[in-house]
Amino acid sequence: MNMFHNPSEDRISSVLKNSTTIAVVGLSGNPTRTSHQVAEAMQKAGYRIIPVNPNVEEVLGEKAAARLGDIQEHVDIVNVFRRTEHLPGIAEEAAAMPDVPGVFWAQLELVSEEAARTAEESGMTVIMDKCIKVELARLS
Repeated sequence: MNMFHNPSEDRISSVLKNSTTIAVVGLSGNPTRTSHQVAEAMQKAGYRIIPVNPNVEEVLGEKAAARLGDIQEHVDIVNVFRRTEHLPGIAEEAAAMPDVPGVFWAQLELVSEEAARTAEESGMTVIMDKCIKVELARLS
């Protein structure tokens, strides 16, 4: 049974309005993949995208980081496109960043109590099982 609950719609709307930079963990260079399509839509909406994937050098015109710890600038949202079992480790990586991101966001069908606890304990707002592109369109 999941105990995790997403923040209110007002809080999610505020996150989207007040964020500018999104690190996309698991961003694929393949334009047919959901991660690519969602990141491209967010980029077109005005967000800066930082691809996080050790298997690509660049996606959507942005240099990729192999892992979150390699990012040397402020990130507002860590948006995750990896399987559920990877969420706790990704949350730990985000929490260990020198400038801890404000938001840990896991895409549709992804929920991890452990990842939520880790992210919340380090001060991040946690949003799970929601598509950032859909929420932007719905709440704008």
